[in-house]
Amino acid sequence: MGDFFEMLMVLAFGFAWPTSIIKSWKARTAKGKSLSFLIIIIVGYICGITSKLITNRINYVLIFYIINLVMVSFDLVLYFRNVRLDREREAAEIPHMV
Repeated sequence: MGDFFEMLMVLAFGFAWPTSIIKSWKARTAKGKSLSFLIIIIVGYICGITSKLITNRINYVLIFYIINLVMVSFDLVLYFRNVRLDREREAAEIPHMV
């Protein structure tokens, strides 16, 4: 029963990531995103996966940890893409001195 509720918790978090990814993709800006938050979440999922492996509690919940880790990692990649796009926009806005 505990695994079932753990799966529900991971699924609840999992439903948020596609929304975050779509927002990051469409917004094309890193403004409003927190790099430290994304890294903390990734570390949390890695710890959850490691715990499952170390305690040999490998069950269906593990796949949801992995799916969420992949989604948050993709959001992190989009974060860095958007930081680059922000810098390019800012550079284009600054008048160049000759």
